[in-house]
Amino acid sequence: MAYPRLDVNLSILFTELPLLERPAAASALGFDAIELWWPFAGPVPGDTETDALARAIDDAGVRLVGLNFDAGDMAAGDRGLLSARSTSQRFRDNIDVAVGFAGRMGTRVLNALYGNTAEDTDPDLALENLALAVTAASRIDATVVVEAINAHENPRYPLTTSKAALEVVDQVPGTAFLADLYHLHRMGEDPASLVTNHADRFGHVQIADSPGRGQPGTGEIDWNEVFDLLAASPYDGYVGLEYKPVGPSADSFGWLEERG
Repeated sequence: MAYPRLDVNLSILFTELPLLERPAAASALGFDAIELWWPFAGPVPGDTETDALARAIDDAGVRLVGLNFDAGDMAAGDRGLLSARSTSQRFRDNIDVAVGFAGRMGTRVLNALYGNTAEDTDPDLALENLALAVTAASRIDATVVVEAINAHENPRYPLTTSKAALEVVDQVPGTAFLADLYHLHRMGEDPASLVTNHADRFGHVQIADSPGRGQPGTGEIDWNEVFDLLAASPYDGYVGLEYKPVGPSADSFGWLEERG
């Protein structure tokens, strides 16, 4: 079985280490690509922060292939900023900063989390903000992706199915679907069918086993089937490993050899 190109999400893996040490840890295990949620405390970090992260990535010899726009305080439950009037400006303040860092690093996928439903949620504003992000991302030939995440862990997030996410993508030219197969499986969708039916709409793919969000082999998904279908599909981008490792991060990649 051939694996697709894999990258490691360093916002969820190798968290035993400080952020600036994680790119080297991924490289030491043979990975040449990484992705990150927005890695800074606010939407507009200082030059010292961005320079230090860029240097750590470059020194490790890995490529940053995916980056989130600022999504708020993820640890506190925020899941994006672009759809509510009270958080829209923070998202807009981040657009050029995130695109600028992505351009510096050669990153071509930018994930825009939609945001939890709130009293001031405005779907038209969300589409407007996505369009602004697309315009900025086009300057570096990057794609803005939109994902669905599961309602079990994110009860106020409105995009919880592939259908809902694709409806947003359909309304904003230049966006694509981020197929997070863990979240979609948690919502009852079949990963194999998603790849078969929608791979041509994928702008990025992320994986974790379901229902526990551990590494492949710890849950219910048939990864042999999924990877074979991805290899035969129109999608030729990276597949992000976005799982919570069962055990130390460095010991969580045995499934690559077992299934190889």
